[in-house]
Amino acid sequence: MAEKVPVVIVDPADYKNMLDKLDEIEEKIEFTNSEIEQRYGKKVGRDIGILYGIVTALIIILAYLLLMLVFVRL
Repeated sequence: MAEKVPVVIVDPADYKNMLDKLDEIEEKIEFTNSEIEQRYGKKVGRDIGILYGIVTALIIILAYLLLMLVFVRL
């Protein structure tokens, strides 16, 4: 025996209002998610910048020490 899908009749104005409200909610959710992802990206970018700074400083210090070692031996 085949089951029939129930049919619901809705006023087109109510249906449009409901879709508008759902679209508004979806926009708010997307905005919130994008703000969260942007903050996360800034944190990751800051951490990567700190690491690049440390590595650059270590390279400069190492180059300075090697140059000092070469000039002291002369």
